[in-house]
Amino acid sequence: MGVRGLTSLVDDNGHILQDVSFKNNKLVIDGCNLYYLLYFDEQLDQSHGGDYDSFEGLICGFIKALRENGIEPYVVVDGGSDYTDKKFETLKQRAEEKIHKAHDVSVGRRGNVLPLIIKRVFSQVLTRLKVPFAKSIAEADREIASLAREWNCPVLSNDSDFYIFNVPAGFLPISHFKWKQGGLKTGIPAKLFTQERFCSWFNINQSLLPVFASIAGNDYVNLASRGLSVKWAEYSELSGRFAKLDGLLHWLGSLKDKKNALNAVLKLMDDGDRVKTKQTEQAFMLSMEEYKLSPSSLGEFFRNGTPPSNIPEPVKVLPDWALLSLTQGKLFSDVIDVILFRRVVQSSQVEDISLPSGKITSRPIRQILYGLLLGGRSPASMETGQCMVEEYDRDGLNLISHMIKPILSGPVQKLQLDTLDKAHLQDRLTVMLETLGVTQSLTGIPPHLRLPVSVTCYWMRHADPPPDLPLLQALLLGMVYGELCRQKKKNRGISKSESLVLQRFEGIVQRCTWKLDLDVAHAYSQWQACFKDSLNLNQLLCFPLVETECARLYKGTLVHPLVVELRRGASPEFILAGGPIARQLYKALLDTVPLSQDCRSIISTTTRVVARGRTLPREPMYDLTANLKRLVMQLEQEEEEDTWREMKIKDTPAEDPGWVVSLKTRHKTKLRAQKTPNPELSKLRDKKGWI
Repeated sequence: MGVRGLTSLVDDNGHILQDVSFKNNKLVIDGCNLYYLLYFDEQLDQSHGGDYDSFEGLICGFIKALRENGIEPYVVVDGGSDYTDKKFETLKQRAEEKIHKAHDVSVGRRGNVLPLIIKRVFSQVLTRLKVPFAKSIAEADREIASLAREWNCPVLSNDSDFYIFNVPAGFLPISHFKWKQGGLKTGIPAKLFTQERFCSWFNINQSLLPVFASIAGNDYVNLASRGLSVKWAEYSELSGRFAKLDGLLHWLGSLKDKKNALNAVLKLMDDGDRVKTKQTEQAFMLSMEEYKLSPSSLGEFFRNGTPPSNIPEPVKVLPDWALLSLTQGKLFSDVIDVILFRRVVQSSQVEDISLPSGKITSRPIRQILYGLLLGGRSPASMETGQCMVEEYDRDGLNLISHMIKPILSGPVQKLQLDTLDKAHLQDRLTVMLETLGVTQSLTGIPPHLRLPVSVTCYWMRHADPPPDLPLLQALLLGMVYGELCRQKKKNRGISKSESLVLQRFEGIVQRCTWKLDLDVAHAYSQWQACFKDSLNLNQLLCFPLVETECARLYKGTLVHPLVVELRRGASPEFILAGGPIARQLYKALLDTVPLSQDCRSIISTTTRVVARGRTLPREPMYDLTANLKRLVMQLEQEEEEDTWREMKIKDTPAEDPGWVVSLKTRHKTKLRAQKTPNPELSKLRDKKGWI
């Protein structure tokens, strides 16, 4: 990303970066760089599909540190590919690299693979924290630099292009931004880059920095691949890896201004082949233009909440409601790529490369999505099959493309992109549920969990290989864990008994090993692909289903070891023992998902065994000593209660949770004593769900 090798060159020359204590100022943040760095620097889970709740904690800690030091953050992220399409080859190259990185992680080697739903978690958390947040209409770099220039404040990023953009207040590299070390109101230790110090150090005219970046090679042009083979190291007094960039800077330092530099560079490009020379010149000039800043299109959005107006003509393809939703981060980034280029590059995940890509499972969802985006614009070509979307995805370790036909039939035909925000809720909900194949009632499910449960119904029918019962049970138990965590954080009704269930879950997380079961990883990779595409469809349909808190939905380091425990013979009832709310929620989730008769028979048998108080074979050896003591103490406290208690899980005051749990906590000491001479064990056996 950016100018190759420039970050290392700046870091190696310590006098260029200035030590500062940053506080009491606005700060424009490159959101994409921030979530990459937060996730990877903390070495959060990559191999098991993501550790989203831990990532949420990092974001909260980061924003808290900024606010404690009077820093006003404004976060901007990419909204799509460059509309000129000149970076597409670079994008394909990166996609191929990510396929190999994901494979490296799958076999235990190092590699940075961003979990699939991390961007949505990022935007959700920032929105909840009331952090000003915007998604650029295309790539965000220029928009970020323009905004910082307009507000005269620094940029926080790790993209070396910001060494080239003319931002008067400077650039703060995230890698030197010590946000964990900043004290209350004392400022955050950081290093500040300014072009004045850089150009003074290398004795170069500041206006020549775009020339330098374009010759050195960036995401827009690589002159070396076009035949420009000057040995820049010969102009340097250094040797080693920095000689090329240092020599180029010294060569440019001998030139007076931008005009002289351009003439000199164009002479170097002239190799006698006029056509090739002209093409190289054009690429070079386009690269130079990328560093020219125009007025920000997001300033008005941050001030008044209105959609950007001064956007390039080619990207004016969205209706106003969709443009505003995209800018607010409520619409997925691929929407413009689909409409402009009829093309999407799929993200890579950790999965079994010997099997087809997990994205194939969710392709029917995307076909509906493509139909909604393209149907109203080219209905004739849709009917003849000429309107296709090119999807780039992996086949083994190779990046290949497939032509995908959008679907515009059934209830989708009633909807038009231009008026989707005004369509009846029932029509939008019908499209969502029919796409996911949900025919059963969802009234027993809390509103914020209806989308992931619907996705799970789809996944059970379409995943290949078909998920077995432990895979489903572990996934649903993970949702129960997330709901308990959400309730605990909001301090709404979580009891001591439910806290014990949480502790049991956390103990399972501690036993997670980094040795990966690729079958499990592939199954959950398919689920996350289905969930992401369903999130996108739900956004495009203006949220007919409540969007869940994604950070609380899937925890890879929990569901993977849960599968191990369940396959060894543990039952969900054992794991949820002592937690009536957790058991009731789990039952509601499981009852909604369509299962084969064999799976239902297994569940029925397990439930009868648990109800009779018999021990299931091959239960895992939990650390029972501490848990037994805690349960005994809890039951002794509950003996003093002589009334019924009602516990209810809520999302917001406006939502109907759809399920209520009643619990009778009175126990009779005499009856226990008759059953067993050991009073502690008798208490536990009387507890419903104890095995």
